[in-house]
Amino acid sequence: MATAERTLLDGVPTKLFIGGSWVDASSGRTLDVIDPATGEVIASIADAGVDDGAKALDAAVAAQESWAATAPRVRGEVLRGAFDLLQQRKEDAALLMTLEMGKPLGEARGEVAYGGEFLRWFSEEAVRISGRYGTNPEGTGRMIVTQRPVGPTFLITPWNFPLAMATRKLAPAIAAGCTSVIKPAALTPLTTLFLVALLEEAGLPAGVVNVITTTSTRPVSSAIIADPRLRKLSFTGSTPVGVQLLKQAADNVLKTSMELGGNAPFVVFDDADLDQAVEGALLAKFRNIGQACTAANRFIVHESVADEFGRRLAERVKTFRIGRGTEEGVTIGPLIDDKAVAKVGSLVSDAVDRGATLLTGGSPIAGAGSFFEPTVLADVQAGSDILREEIFGPVLSITTFTDEADAVAKANDTEYGLVGYVFTQDLARGQRLIDSLDTGMMGLNTGVVSNAAAPFGGVKQSGLGREGGSEGIHEYLETKYVLTPDPFA
Repeated sequence: MATAERTLLDGVPTKLFIGGSWVDASSGRTLDVIDPATGEVIASIADAGVDDGAKALDAAVAAQESWAATAPRVRGEVLRGAFDLLQQRKEDAALLMTLEMGKPLGEARGEVAYGGEFLRWFSEEAVRISGRYGTNPEGTGRMIVTQRPVGPTFLITPWNFPLAMATRKLAPAIAAGCTSVIKPAALTPLTTLFLVALLEEAGLPAGVVNVITTTSTRPVSSAIIADPRLRKLSFTGSTPVGVQLLKQAADNVLKTSMELGGNAPFVVFDDADLDQAVEGALLAKFRNIGQACTAANRFIVHESVADEFGRRLAERVKTFRIGRGTEEGVTIGPLIDDKAVAKVGSLVSDAVDRGATLLTGGSPIAGAGSFFEPTVLADVQAGSDILREEIFGPVLSITTFTDEADAVAKANDTEYGLVGYVFTQDLARGQRLIDSLDTGMMGLNTGVVSNAAAPFGGVKQSGLGREGGSEGIHEYLETKYVLTPDPFA
């Protein structure tokens, strides 16, 4: 490990953050954080138990009243201060993500820019929480509608975007006046600890944000969710886990937002600009090594251009450089662990066994780290597992369609509905696809849709609620209505 990497890691907190203090787990246990590119342990951090989770919620509850009463401008300035600090430490944040998650350093820098925007965006939204006032229809009184913080929140983030998923939940909670307990994934917890240290430095009061890192995910989370003092649950992760969390949240009728799985269609029509479509495909599929809920999963290409589209893609993919994300020029880093490699390999093998054509890649890479070759599959047959399951790896699978109705039917043939991508030069067709695709988001002639100023979320089994945009802060607010008599009566 390079000296700069070791120096950075030595400066990252390794304890739980509860009530404004960095503390060891009550059991004294620790968990190891692994660099997926080398398999080496890069840090050992506190491994929380159920008691630690309870203490974190205690701290959030104790701070809730005072934080809700804090002026919106003050809440916004804390977020803006954290944004400024993150810009000063952006290279450290990017390197830290690359070390614990594996993504190439250039992509990690992009995540710092994207994740940081949630801090800046919600610093501005904090002062724009509004209500309304007006005469009731009968003319007998005045209606007052206000928004207020929902209360203590529990935020569960995934491993694949360690910074952006934390800022996308913490920033609106802080802006709305809610306190939080955040539980980052045990695979990539260091970035969240780094971020919360910046929030502390920016002046966030004790107890407003509390961090628990743990390998005992189910018992710790279940105990927090079952506590009647908790009022909000936000989760990003797989649909099966989200369903179980929703069942638990129902007991206390918690306000919930769930950003769950995806099976994104990428539809290329015969009139598409193929150069543009190829560029969009590379972004939509291989960003974050394919480990994104927004990653294009099913490339549905008009039969007249499918061969050419596949050929161009394979040529580009063959030029990718695979390696540790800290190395210059690397475009494909490791998958998060060996289980991920095995799953991707199984999906590829199933597709090939069913008749798919392997244009490039297709195999795990032997040696240290959890690497899989960037892969392009053509002629993927109906019924293949790769068309039904979220791939979460650097594998692009192409199937074909005949006309617009066929494309829409195939795109919507999934229980998921997070995002879809459409490439066509026909404006009217593009407008029709906006209405006909069953997704919460859509990219029209672009392979990237995420933006802090836009509402992120899906339909069907891809989740509930929205993160980002003016909609995002409302996930942490509840509406109160008051009727007063007509003051002029």
